[in-house]
Amino acid sequence: MIRALTGYATRSPWKVIALWAVLGIALTVLGQALVFRATQASSGAFLPAGYDSAAALRVAERHFGARLDANPSTVLVARSDGEPLTADDERHIDAGAAKLTRRPVVMPRSEDALPFARDHSQRPVVAAAMTAPDRGFRLLSVELTGNPTDPGMQDLYRAFREQARAEFAEAGLRTGFTGGLADTVDSADAGKTRTTVVGIVMLLVIVLLHVLVFRSFLAALLPLLAVSVIGGAAAGAVVGSAVLAGIDLDPSTPQLINVVLVGIGIDYFLFLLFRFREQLRDRPEQSGRVAAREVAGRVGTAITSAALTIVAAFSTLGVATFGQFRVLGPAIAVAVLVMLVGSLTLMPAILAVTGRRMFWPSRGLKGRPREGAAARMGDLVAGRPLRVVFASVALLGALAAGLAGMRMDYGQGGGDGERTAATETAAEIAGALPAGVSDPTGVYVTASDGGVLTPERLGGLVEALRAVDGVGQVAPIVLSEDRKAARVDLFPTADPRRPEVRDLVSGPIRDTVAAHRPAGTEAHVGGTAAVFADISEAVDEDLRVVFPVAAALIALILLVLLRSLLAPAVLMVSVGLGFAATLGASALVFQHGLGRTGVDFTLPLVLFLFVVALGTDYNILIADRIREEMERPGPARAAVARAVRHTAPAIATAGLVLAASFGSLAVGPGSATRQIGFATALGILLSAFVLSIALVPALAALLGWSIWWPLRPRGAAVRAEPEPSPAPTPTPTSAPAPAERRVGSNEPRSQVG
Repeated sequence: MIRALTGYATRSPWKVIALWAVLGIALTVLGQALVFRATQASSGAFLPAGYDSAAALRVAERHFGARLDANPSTVLVARSDGEPLTADDERHIDAGAAKLTRRPVVMPRSEDALPFARDHSQRPVVAAAMTAPDRGFRLLSVELTGNPTDPGMQDLYRAFREQARAEFAEAGLRTGFTGGLADTVDSADAGKTRTTVVGIVMLLVIVLLHVLVFRSFLAALLPLLAVSVIGGAAAGAVVGSAVLAGIDLDPSTPQLINVVLVGIGIDYFLFLLFRFREQLRDRPEQSGRVAAREVAGRVGTAITSAALTIVAAFSTLGVATFGQFRVLGPAIAVAVLVMLVGSLTLMPAILAVTGRRMFWPSRGLKGRPREGAAARMGDLVAGRPLRVVFASVALLGALAAGLAGMRMDYGQGGGDGERTAATETAAEIAGALPAGVSDPTGVYVTASDGGVLTPERLGGLVEALRAVDGVGQVAPIVLSEDRKAARVDLFPTADPRRPEVRDLVSGPIRDTVAAHRPAGTEAHVGGTAAVFADISEAVDEDLRVVFPVAAALIALILLVLLRSLLAPAVLMVSVGLGFAATLGASALVFQHGLGRTGVDFTLPLVLFLFVVALGTDYNILIADRIREEMERPGPARAAVARAVRHTAPAIATAGLVLAASFGSLAVGPGSATRQIGFATALGILLSAFVLSIALVPALAALLGWSIWWPLRPRGAAVRAEPEPSPAPTPTPTSAPAPAERRVGSNEPRSQVG
């Protein structure tokens, strides 16, 4: 099947390239048009129905008209001269709020907007909330509906903000905006330049790495172009499938898909390029099309195994209870499958068309290069494997020490982001009112006995909630039109995004509600803090299920690929050490070093999947090469040295590219995104340089042919010469390579090099 795909691609390369060009453009446009219809920004929408905050959300929708796509914000209105508000000022503010509600806001149409993009024009819902005790300001609540990550929705908010400012400025009043959509837009505006610069720098780094490695502009640019075409098609396929199936994606999913596809797509192209160059060097008489067919057929097996490892790992998220994880896994799995098909068709087709011109103007195809760092690393690993194993395990163990005392942070960053106008407004509000005013915790009570609710019936519950330590204020009771439901808003004294408020909601508040709700009623606690309290419980359950299932699937793939019991165990132990070291290093940096509450709650699961799955890719490549080299006559350690020499450049370059791709997230807005970017980039570097180039080959050198137990490579039966001593004498640079390390044109070649 693999050779059939690669064979067709190299026989009819222009047809394959044309087909991918059409698919890439069409699906890219489709994905961009539908991405904001397929994403859901409400974290509560991803919780299973059995959780308390999810039940509260259903009550809010049924009895109070709440919507999942509603974006509440808070507007602060104060006198421009800093004096306290007068009664006339308050009346003018309330009148202005009424005018804003009656006045529709038209979404601006930007020149680069797609012609079929959704129009978010609407009438905002603006209502007076409260006045500060010192009469320094009055708060208004604002609700705009739509996906807050949609640029059109953000433009609509900016238009409303200008209308509100103009409305109150005429009366000598100033305005401030915070919460919800205001936070999202201000963060996006603050990070817009930085995001653009980081994206450009990342592309330049990738191109520069390719230029330095291959000394060719085509080899630097064509991989990016191919990955862009395949990635656009994959993202469009995921978004289109989600819309057709009625599945909501988390807003971070498209961004993660793009990062993953850029990284692994360029990795796979690199594996082909290295082997393609090696083939052209060894067979100068062979045409580029024939070389591309042979290389793609051989490397395709390793690439397929690596991609299926990622697919298997992420597919396990389909059994998660938390919806954000449950849709993330299959989405990335589908995208990786599309990238795999592109790697087996479009990439070989490009190699077949370009041939030797791929490496112009480099002269690297004329003769074999001199022994370099990769050869010296191969000698070190094969000659002193015990020292390499000890040094690698010591490094990984030191980083893993950060796991001691590690905590999970289930907040939303806890206000540790950059300073924006929205955060300054929130700080001004918190100086006079409880911090939770802009994001209250809601207690929803429904009558289950067929009666109606009254303030008197709920009086005992309200008084009990006022007495809870950490609740700064309790708002008046709001009854539904049919008086079958009631809402009581609580304003915590701390920022609702902080972990202490999550603990307050999941503990004292819910305990109080359970103990004092009136007879014949049901009560549920909702709001941001309640949602994240339930998410913490859902994630804990998912971690206990997903980790072992993913590990079992990866181990099964390794068993089938390597046809061994011991080799998969070695690889799984090594990636386990890499995962522990990466997570420990993240805790050292963010929790112990930067003083964060803990590592983001999504980090362990996302890190496990990315580092274990992607790290296993590199281990598969080196293990597959070691096996092939051991099938040749000669000592096992000499085979390990050859495998490292030929494979280390590809793994090192691929690791740097993938780390740069994920590292771009480390400078993004939001603590969770930064942690994922930093940790994943570090994990990829450890997987490439410590596990795949050092630890795994060193263990293979120590175990010899027994690493493939119960089977033995064909070359194990023939020992052309005795095993080298643990510390071989270094070969001078000017001397020719030893016979056991010289690779002739008629000798079996590797999967990747």
